[in-house]
Amino acid sequence: MAKRLTLYILIGLVLGLVVGWGLHFAFDDGSAASAALLKQIAGGFSVLTTIFLQLIKMIIAPLVFGTLVSGIAHMGDTGALGRVGLKALLWFICASLFSLTLGLILVHLLQPGVGLNLPLPPVTADTGLAKAVFDPSDFVKHIFPASIIGVMATNEILPIVVFSVFFGVALTAIGDKAAPIVRATESLVAVMLQVTDYVMRFAPIAVFAAVTAALTEQGPSVILKLAYFIGSVYLGLGLLWAALIAAVFLFVGKRTLLLLRYIREPALVAFSTASSEAAFPRTLEALDRFGVPPKIASFVLPLGYSFNLDGSMMYMTFASLFIAQAYGIHLTLGTQIALLLTLMVTSKGIAGVPRASLVVITATLASFNIPEAGILLVVAVDHFLDMGRSATNVLGNAVAATVVAKWEGDLDPVEPAEIEPPHAPSKGLSGQA
Repeated sequence: MAKRLTLYILIGLVLGLVVGWGLHFAFDDGSAASAALLKQIAGGFSVLTTIFLQLIKMIIAPLVFGTLVSGIAHMGDTGALGRVGLKALLWFICASLFSLTLGLILVHLLQPGVGLNLPLPPVTADTGLAKAVFDPSDFVKHIFPASIIGVMATNEILPIVVFSVFFGVALTAIGDKAAPIVRATESLVAVMLQVTDYVMRFAPIAVFAAVTAALTEQGPSVILKLAYFIGSVYLGLGLLWAALIAAVFLFVGKRTLLLLRYIREPALVAFSTASSEAAFPRTLEALDRFGVPPKIASFVLPLGYSFNLDGSMMYMTFASLFIAQAYGIHLTLGTQIALLLTLMVTSKGIAGVPRASLVVITATLASFNIPEAGILLVVAVDHFLDMGRSATNVLGNAVAATVVAKWEGDLDPVEPAEIEPPHAPSKGLSGQA
């Protein structure tokens, strides 16, 4: 089923490129009326993608809660939980710093904004994006939910993780009395994985609709105008992929190829829909099949969605310094490093915000005397760049969970399920090491 689904998603991607390009070519005559019509057509296709993403979001909260609670209950040792958390955060910090540094080096070598032959937006132009300001106290308070129902309703992963940790540790503390609840959470996980299987069958249609909508409205010309910038970002993402793959190879050796095989479907879904969130359930399944114990994967992966967005880190580096180069603004190396560290911190406070990377960049530029209006240079191609950084985020989080599991000496052997027929059921996320 996985191979067929991957094939169908690729077919949907190619058809979306053809149909979107064709619709833009057929209706675009350069007038405001045609632009409005293309936007309306794109909006019609976008409804299908929105439905798919809404269905995915419907799964995430109960899946995170169920997998994390059952994992902690089976872990037994709360000290092990703290150890896993510290190792995960250490990896996240190192990976984020590497992504930022690699982006900084490449943007200096490639200089995508220097000599840009595009009209620059006036510095007073309205970006149309929320100007979120990072407040450390608000962020810390937000981590601890006043209502678990409220944060589940809005899919805020970090507060769900905090509540699930308290709940799971409490189940461990009361011993045998918790057995019925543990069995119930395991059943919840099994049900949500079955729901995930149903929802993913809609993925090829959603991918087709997402790509068609993007190309219908924007057309290929906007890509050509910023081709060097787009190419520079994707070169950086490609190098980041190589570095992440090399890093996990140091820990698991030849099994790295198997990990890449298992995460190709969730990475492709993230790329096609430009949403890391869309790949979350399938990434959990892929890690389980690879041998990362659910008690580790279910803890590290949700944390990664707030603290380990490697692709987004690199993109924000490129976009911020690209805008500064386009306006001819010289930043000292110290200022650039301060800018990147600011991006690293502020990006942790707005998980779940639509077009979060753009919001973070917009909020940060003004602090370094770079015109916020410069974000308008990249808004038109942001969707196409979001595709690459979303897929990179999936790989980065999968690598993080794998490395932490190996670090703990808790990586399971290769499952016999690898050689089973395609329709044979896997053990599910509730299976334990």
